[in-house]
Order: sequence, then structure tokens, then C-alpha cells
Amino acid sequence: MHRTNLTAAIDSESWGSLGLELPPTTEPGLRPETANGNLIVLSQGSDVVLSGKVDDDRCGVEYSRTDHYRSPIAPLRAAEVRSVTEHGQPSWYARWAHRFANALDSSTIGPLHEGRWVLSRRLAREGMTPTGGGPADQWRSLLLDDHPDGYIDWFDGSWGVMPLRQMPPPDDPRVKAYRKHAQKGILPPVLLWWFSGLNCHVILDGHARLGAAIAENREPAVLVLSRAPSEEQTRAGTEKALSTYHLTMSLLDGPHPITDRQGLVRAASHLLATQLHSLKVDYAPTRAWPRPR
Repeated sequence: MHRTNLTAAIDSESWGSLGLELPPTTEPGLRPETANGNLIVLSQGSDVVLSGKVDDDRCGVEYSRTDHYRSPIAPLRAAEVRSVTEHGQPSWYARWAHRFANALDSSTIGPLHEGRWVLSRRLAREGMTPTGGGPADQWRSLLLDDHPDGYIDWFDGSWGVMPLRQMPPPDDPRVKAYRKHAQKGILPPVLLWWFSGLNCHVILDGHARLGAAIAENREPAVLVLSRAPSEEQTRAGTEKALSTYHLTMSLLDGPHPITDRQGLVRAASHLLATQLHSLKVDYAPTRAWPRPR
């Protein structure tokens, strides 16, 4: 695995995400599979973790979870949690990202496969509806927690967060232990995975940590694993962005007077930099394999 630390934004030097590149020999232990044009299955080894059937009109998906999911991340030790200081700072996220990357790289039941990936602090918030109840109510509105069966309405309920096993209750021993960490401000991040086939995030690791954050009405820290644009997609996107930039600059350099030319040049340069940065960190579609017959 090759790793690259990426900044949070084009005008920032702070850590924002961790780029990962996996060799061609990498095979996923947790992988989406498809069949018949509308069947989605999430398999982990020989076990089925989740199955879903997409509506014929592509308006949503009906799904059912099993109790077979296993986290690719070993349980976090209390001493390790306490040792990662400066909670919420870029360096704190960076240390946890490298910790999760190590675990995912060595796991035989995780989703990593060949190609480019990114572990990012950035959680798409399209599904986050502002509420008056604070973080707890906001995250409850995101959770697809109707275990074991449910339905995602892609016109109304996309970008949610799906537990891959039943969320533990507030009095669960693991949740109670993590609630103490939340109260002390040292609760580790929840590890999510962007699953484009369902148009939602799934919880790879941290069901109890998320439960603790909700119980304490605190905003949970998250790290999101997603595929990154491929080398070919990055090249094509770069060429398109540069072409647009050069066209804009040629118009600005034309014979006609332009008000605030310097401001327009700065805006065009900023847009170019933003587009090039996005090509490194944007979500790319999740890869799926044909379902074995």
C-alpha cells in the first residue's frame, strides 16, 4: 500500500485526507456483488452481510441485513485511545487514519481492492437535516437503523448512514465505556465506507462509538473510506479543467476592456485549484463484482 497525506483544502496546510493506492494483487474480503440488473449483495468471505433489490423504476432499494458482519478493525484498546492526543485536530485525524489504514491493509475481511482510495474527514452532508435537538437528533435522522430490513428512498433518503449490524443500546457495556471517552473528549472516530450502490455510507467500524456519541448528544468524529477517481479519470478531469482555465484566460487577455480583470484571474485560478484538488479526494463509484451463480 502506498500512502499520500493530502491537505484539507487548496489554501490550507492542515491534514485533510489520506490517499491510498493498492497493488493489483489486492482482493477484497468485503465486496459488493450484483445480479439480474437489480440485485445487490454485500458479501464477506462466504457470508452474506446484506442483500438488496433495486426498484424497477430505480427510485429506491429494499434491503435486508444479516447478523454475519465482522469488523475488519481489531477492538481499540483504552490505552491506545488515550495515547492519541489533541482530539479533533488535523493531526489527531491523521493518526487515526493511518491506524485504520494499517488495519484495513492487513485484514482479509475488509473492502480494499486494487486502485486508488481515500480516507477523508469529509462526510457528505446532503442527507443531514438540521434539527433543534443537536447532534443526537441529526445523527438519528441519518441512521438507517430499521434492523434488519428497510428501504432507501433515493429521492428522499439518500446519503444516510447504514449500520452493518444492529446498533447497540445506550446501556450496552461497550457503549457505556465509550460514553466515558466521549465525556472526556477522546472518543475515536467512526469509520464509514461510501457505498455508491446504495447511495449511502455504511459503518465499517464504530457502531458502539457512534451509539456513545448519540447517547451523549455529541458530534461524532468520522473518517470516510471511499474509492478515489482512477488515474484515467484524474487525467481526463485535469485536461478538462486546464482547457476551461486556458479558455477563460484567453478571453480575459482579449482586446476588449474587462472590469476587475485581476479579480477574475484570481477566481479562475482558485476554481482550477479547487477542481484539481477535488480529483484527489472526491467519492468515486463503488466497484461491484458479478454475483456467483
